[in-house]
Amino acid sequence: MKQTYRLVIDCPDQIGLVARVSQFLVEYGATIVEANHHTDLQTGRFFMRHEISGDSLQLGYDEFIQAFTPVANEFQMNWRLSDSQVKQRVALLASLESHCLVNLLHRWHTGELDCDIPVIIGNHPQMKQFADWYKVPFHWVDFKALGKEQAFAQIETLLDEYKIDLTVLARFMQILPDHVCQKLQGKAINIHHSFLPSFAGARPYQQAYDRGVKLIGATCHYVTKDLDEGPIIEQSVKRISHSDSAADMVRKGKDCEITALANGVRYHLEDRVIIHHNKTVVFA
Repeated sequence: MKQTYRLVIDCPDQIGLVARVSQFLVEYGATIVEANHHTDLQTGRFFMRHEISGDSLQLGYDEFIQAFTPVANEFQMNWRLSDSQVKQRVALLASLESHCLVNLLHRWHTGELDCDIPVIIGNHPQMKQFADWYKVPFHWVDFKALGKEQAFAQIETLLDEYKIDLTVLARFMQILPDHVCQKLQGKAINIHHSFLPSFAGARPYQQAYDRGVKLIGATCHYVTKDLDEGPIIEQSVKRISHSDSAADMVRKGKDCEITALANGVRYHLEDRVIIHHNKTVVFA
């Protein structure tokens, strides 16, 4: 893939903003290969994502940062610039359910997810077999022997040692402590096996079965200290009928889970997601 720079902006909506950014890019010969804009009329915020051809730009990464900073300050921007050739380092955390983990590993192995996966962390040793197949280092964190506090301390140490940029909870069935959620704010993604905000918490498929719903789903969202209430990135649904048992819902729901999680992770890796309060703008 050719090198691109991704310029992502979140700021108060104001006249002349798009023109000023466009003028800046023209000044340095930039070719825009993808452009996305959105204005939140309720809050008066403007969101932008431009993907720029690296070959066209007359500035290097550091030079771009320096030159664009005065423009960003003028318009009170929250902004970031990323280089497509600098891959994010992703840690995968999983428990006994393997479908989300294996699906992400397959997509990474085939090049669909453009990232590095330097470590897999599991709270069950059985998950090592999948890490071994994909030749990724595996660490088993024994929650029963260590206790929750020490187990999460070990996980934090591993995330730091491997210099992780994004932590993905691929059906990791442990609730992160508040301080870990705070530390990983905007950098930890979870998959919940229901169409949130319906059926949060434990056994959502059984809850859905008991309620007699006709649609089930899965939700990919950022992790916050409020369980299953973080900003939603992606959702997937599947129609069911009265003849489906709770076990059928679990089986069919797995398709929703792997799709929503894979899309959500890809959107994050490609800088397509902007968090705005407890919502997201997703330039998919």
